[in-house]
Amino acid sequence: MAFNKRVKIKTILDENPVGTEITLMGWVRTKRSNKNVSFIALNDGSTITNYQIVADPNVISEDILRKCTTGSCLKVTGKVVESMGAGQASELNAISVEVLGEADPEKYPLQPKKHSLEFLRDIAHLRMRTNTFGAVFRVRHALAFAVNKYFNDKGFFYIHTPIITASDAEGAGETFKVTTLDLKNPPKNESGDIDYRKDFFEREANLTVSGQLEGELAAMALSEIYTFGPTFRAENSNTTRHLAEFWMIEPEMAFYDAEDNADLAEDFLKYLIQYALDNCQDDLRFLESRLLDEEKSKPADQRSEMGLLDKLKFVVDNEFVRISYTEAIDILKRSKPNQKKKFQYLIDDWGADLQSEHERYLVEKHFKKPVILTDYPKEIKSFYMRQNEDGKTVAAMDILFPGIGEIIGGSQREERLDVLLQRMEEMNIPTEEMWWFLDTRRFGATPHAGFGLGFERMVQFVTGMGNIRDVIAFPRTPGNAEF
Repeated sequence: MAFNKRVKIKTILDENPVGTEITLMGWVRTKRSNKNVSFIALNDGSTITNYQIVADPNVISEDILRKCTTGSCLKVTGKVVESMGAGQASELNAISVEVLGEADPEKYPLQPKKHSLEFLRDIAHLRMRTNTFGAVFRVRHALAFAVNKYFNDKGFFYIHTPIITASDAEGAGETFKVTTLDLKNPPKNESGDIDYRKDFFEREANLTVSGQLEGELAAMALSEIYTFGPTFRAENSNTTRHLAEFWMIEPEMAFYDAEDNADLAEDFLKYLIQYALDNCQDDLRFLESRLLDEEKSKPADQRSEMGLLDKLKFVVDNEFVRISYTEAIDILKRSKPNQKKKFQYLIDDWGADLQSEHERYLVEKHFKKPVILTDYPKEIKSFYMRQNEDGKTVAAMDILFPGIGEIIGGSQREERLDVLLQRMEEMNIPTEEMWWFLDTRRFGATPHAGFGLGFERMVQFVTGMGNIRDVIAFPRTPGNAEF
């Protein structure tokens, strides 16, 4: 069948090889026919653009053309000719058409019409064949590649941290358990509790919520590292912002303080967005027009002030505003939504945990720029964050973006053993189980910092998709582990 001689549609569009004979393979998006000719729109996933196949019934049999229905997979050999139609430079005059896989038009669920995103989630095994999801996953690929390129070019080392772990880095307790015990009849100890000594790992284990703690260990030897892998959270949440399985990017850097950390995070975000702008123009233009159509149904006050491409350029072109948590609380307390009780969570006192509505107000209404918030109250942040000299705050950092609020969270880490031990005791974190983490403070401790970027949230921002379930191929959410 000479599959290795197949030419990708993107290559044809880039090179426009008029006059040459080529072989295309792909899936039929649409077909229209008259008595003299059939026009088949073929797509192979290499680009959002379909390529037109012109099939003469005197050359290609009616039996074959009848099987060229939406969703069917074809191998087409023909000659590239200049197109007489608008919007395309060339088309393929078919010499031979082979149907590699038929698609019954009565049963194939992706017909040439507009399907809701909810419907497409139910057929996630097919939704990547649509323009929207083809665009989303090509952008996702570009961003993943850019992540690795950015850190590699800066001399960072990629570390694969454990997916199965005995620690809960966040202390949230919302973890998926990993066990080989018989759930119907688990072994019990003398006190009647499950005896995990009989389990595979001889202790309780769970899927990781973060690679940060192990990443810190690597940074204490290699100076600058990053992790990029799946993380899991058993949070029973059915919102547009939550997944049970998601990917995290977590760099950890020795010899970095809080300011160095913020500088790197801002540069990293701008690099990723610029990479998408440079390499995904066709897909981003399509997603921008899709978003524009979607927003027409929203009330005027809920529509974005900028188009998708303008929003991305806006982030790249502007310096991020840097303010402390204390300054942010003052701004929010004086804000009209707070004074008129429009916020769902009113800001009354210093120490409040900021919600998405507060973060978005700061970015979208007050500063109209991305914001880096620093120096949060220690009571609302994790045990490993370095305490500031005021005894009240920690050297934490959140980066806030328009539309989605927090996109990065990070901090300078607490490297002082005595301070860390005291904080762990205050938060009831068992120090004996964390002996390996504490050893990095016992032996050659140094100031160090890091942050975490939820990859799906980044893809969501760059693509303009409103629901995080639409930027990962097979979303895992409460009650949903299909495919």
